[in-house]
Amino acid sequence: MFDPSLPAPNSPLSSAVMRSQLTGLQTLIEAVPTITSAVVDAVDTLPPNESATVSVHVTGGVLHLTFGIPQGEQGTQGPAGPVTEQMLADGLDTRAHSVAGLSTLDLTADGEYQPSQLQDVANKVDQLIILLQGS
Repeated sequence: MFDPSLPAPNSPLSSAVMRSQLTGLQTLIEAVPTITSAVVDAVDTLPPNESATVSVHVTGGVLHLTFGIPQGEQGTQGPAGPVTEQMLADGLDTRAHSVAGLSTLDLTADGEYQPSQLQDVANKVDQLIILLQGS
């Protein structure tokens, strides 16, 4: 079993201790799951003003994500009557421009749990929610 306190500072090297440490490290490395794909299992709507959530777990090499996205506040009443193709195009065009400014994370799964990478994902989801809410 790996012991991060070995070898002790200034101690003579022992092949048995070093072999044990290397074997322990190999066991830890082999236990890290390999991510082969990612799946969004669910996107749940949360009540307005609740914080967005994301849960992550790995099963059989598949990264599973579940998002909780708060519902937006009730907007103002839109124009009466049918929605024209131009009105729809104008609305989609405005939203596309706001999301176009959202940069990618450019992260790769490195096989080791990195809290900073998970925080980067959470921050990016927050940015996306804000953009989609039109804030």
